[in-house]
Amino acid sequence: GDRHRKKRLNKLGIKILCIHGNHEMRPETVESYNEETWNGGTVYTEAEYPNLLFAKDGEVYDLEGTKAIAIGGAYSVDKWYRLQCDQNWFPDEQPSDEIKARVEQKLTDLDWTIDTVLTHTCPFRYIPREAFLNCVDQSTVDNSTELWLDTIAERLVYKAWFCGHWHIDKRID
Repeated sequence: GDRHRKKRLNKLGIKILCIHGNHEMRPETVESYNEETWNGGTVYTEAEYPNLLFAKDGEVYDLEGTKAIAIGGAYSVDKWYRLQCDQNWFPDEQPSDEIKARVEQKLTDLDWTIDTVLTHTCPFRYIPREAFLNCVDQSTVDNSTELWLDTIAERLVYKAWFCGHWHIDKRID
């Protein structure tokens, strides 16, 4: 399925910048990926799919004059189900302390000001509780990534923050 989706997306003929989420390997751990510089930041690419770019956490990209930082990762609320059913689950799906430090250092270098933030999940304060699955006991969910992103949102001066983990169309602020 992964190769089929990559092939279809690559055929669109446009560059697609992908932000690491849950349910997938971190791009820096995929053996077939190569590191490249694109629009001022490091991305991971695969020779077979040159239009698909996988962002490196903490990198800043120039997107037509807009500076955007990428921060991937999130917790899989279906972790135990996936493990029980022998489906993929990756222990490094959430940002490590090293990744968090790299992101925070980059933001410090930028004086905590950026145009756009691209994350997989959102800061804790913006979690769309209306999108929670009734079958998931929320007390078992690891919100450490969202709580960390909350500390970033408190300090950071930004114009827009985009995330897609929740698969809903919602606008805040």
